[in-house]
Amino acid sequence: MLNNAAQRRLPLVIAIGAALALAACGSDDPADPPLHIPAPPADQGAPDSVPVPAAVAFVDTAATNQRGDARYATIATNAGVRVLAGFKEIWQPLSETVDAGAAAPAVDGFAAVAASGWSGVPNDGTPDGSVRNQAIHNANIEYVVQATRNRTPAQALAAYMDDRRGKGYSMTEGLGPLTGAWREAARQTTTINGVPADAITVLYNDAGNNRGVGGSANAAFGGVVDLIGAMGNNGSTEPAKRFYKYARPYRWSASVVVLPALEPAKSKTPTTDGGFTSGHSAEAMRDALGMAYVLPERYQEILSRALEMGETRIWAGMHSPLDVLSGRVQAQAVAAANLLDPANAASKSAAYTQAHTTLMTLTGTTAETLRALAQSGTPAGDRFADHAVNKANYLRRLTYGFPQIAAGNVPAAVPKGAEVLLETRLPYLSAAQRRAVLKTTALASGYPVMDDPEGWGRLNLFNAADGYGVLSGNVVLVMDAARGGFHASDSWRNDITGSGKLVKQGSGALALTGNNSWSGGTQLEAGALEARSGTAFGTGDVYVSGGTLIASAAAPVALRGQYTQLAGANLQLTLASGAYSALTVGGTATIGGGTLRVTFQNGYKPAAGTVLTVMSAASLKGKFDTITVDGMTVTPSYTDRALNLRVGG
Repeated sequence: MLNNAAQRRLPLVIAIGAALALAACGSDDPADPPLHIPAPPADQGAPDSVPVPAAVAFVDTAATNQRGDARYATIATNAGVRVLAGFKEIWQPLSETVDAGAAAPAVDGFAAVAASGWSGVPNDGTPDGSVRNQAIHNANIEYVVQATRNRTPAQALAAYMDDRRGKGYSMTEGLGPLTGAWREAARQTTTINGVPADAITVLYNDAGNNRGVGGSANAAFGGVVDLIGAMGNNGSTEPAKRFYKYARPYRWSASVVVLPALEPAKSKTPTTDGGFTSGHSAEAMRDALGMAYVLPERYQEILSRALEMGETRIWAGMHSPLDVLSGRVQAQAVAAANLLDPANAASKSAAYTQAHTTLMTLTGTTAETLRALAQSGTPAGDRFADHAVNKANYLRRLTYGFPQIAAGNVPAAVPKGAEVLLETRLPYLSAAQRRAVLKTTALASGYPVMDDPEGWGRLNLFNAADGYGVLSGNVVLVMDAARGGFHASDSWRNDITGSGKLVKQGSGALALTGNNSWSGGTQLEAGALEARSGTAFGTGDVYVSGGTLIASAAAPVALRGQYTQLAGANLQLTLASGAYSALTVGGTATIGGGTLRVTFQNGYKPAAGTVLTVMSAASLKGKFDTITVDGMTVTPSYTDRALNLRVGG
């Protein structure tokens, strides 16, 4: 029998015991069974490792590509020629069949000319090589025939401007809302502002300063101008032109209609005027990569402008698709070599800082708001404002619709040093991770010209700027918001596949917008991870041990596996109407505490008395510690399959 003191202590002991039991099971109902917390998604092993190809690296031999070497350059001796060697599947240059200065034999039935030059008029019966893939060659020239026959006035204007205006000045059109500030900072000028009435007989050259004023003469932006100019080091297209000796399209077919205003620009010395590869296209891409390095807030838009310039060369009748896509291939290798050059290590970092400091001053923005301004344009005033349109055009201009002429399932190789091209766009990834991004977003194999041994031709930098395409192993992502820029927040817009697992760490925020199907699961440990599509988190389990998981898609975010949230973690659900559950879980949803916040978008505000089913699952276990709803009070109601919130008066 208990004494009086013991009897007085008994209610306290029972209360303490009940509180401990509730804490253990994560519930305020003593009848609920203890809550079992599942394990995180299984370890998927080491992340994807992308070795450097065994082929001779362009970035190690870039200095061999010199304009003065043009006459005697070969695949064996010149990096700029070697990176385009895939063209030999289409065209066999005569320069590989004879010694310089020797008498020229006939090649494949054609009357050939001396290796020191070419006849310049392939349709006169005397080409400087032989066609090896007649179908691709014919398609290449026919593309130009059709493009020039159907050229619109707008395309004609763009073709003239891109031909005669400084290419660096033209590239700034890819900056959208920042174009004016950039030109002011760089002190760029041009004298080509339209098509003069007498352009069909008079050749007009740009008397402006192309990229602007560099060096100490422009203290606020000279370092930026100089870095972009340095992207042209070892970038000559002349060795490739002289080696391959593939004529311009209007020399192949009289049906190619050269833009009349550019007739005065046609070379009178065809022996030194090859079409492959396009100098305009290569220079545009080199400039674009330099600009994108210092201003990654417009990365995809700037690169889109570069590929657009390539297409204007086709509209002009001056180049063929193979000419311009090869310019992109070579330029990517050249820019990477220059960004990796130790001589540019300090200048590229200083140029990045200078670009942001000066542009923020001119636009009245901060580090946090500059990106918002950069992306604030509309299609009416910024023709690169629409991401989907840019992507479609970029992908089209990578291949120009050519069919694959070799196996399409060869795994992608990533050239040595190519990861530097994403160094400022994906700064929170390691160099090894950026290589994996390039591999998992690369073009399929088999397309004409693009199957070089290193992999430069298959790079798809537009998709790479949108993050991984495939997850393999454990992909651990660490973002530090304190470093600002893309370290603080970013979005991946690819449709991500694979069997890997995504582990998000660090204080930064990542948004996923694609139709994703990776299966290894998602683990959020810190920062924020946001779903902007219904399938953003793939098909595996989602495990939130820390940070904030956000579901902000316009339709339910559907998890096909399990959902687990631990105490101290946060879930944020956004509703655009009360007609759907913001988060649906195909398996068991286990809530071990933490917070739930519900927000509304698109002006939606539920009326008093509305019952919102904010979360549903095949089986719902546990409860949140705290539930908040923006601008109103609610009463939660848990069932074994859903969480409902009744809106108060």
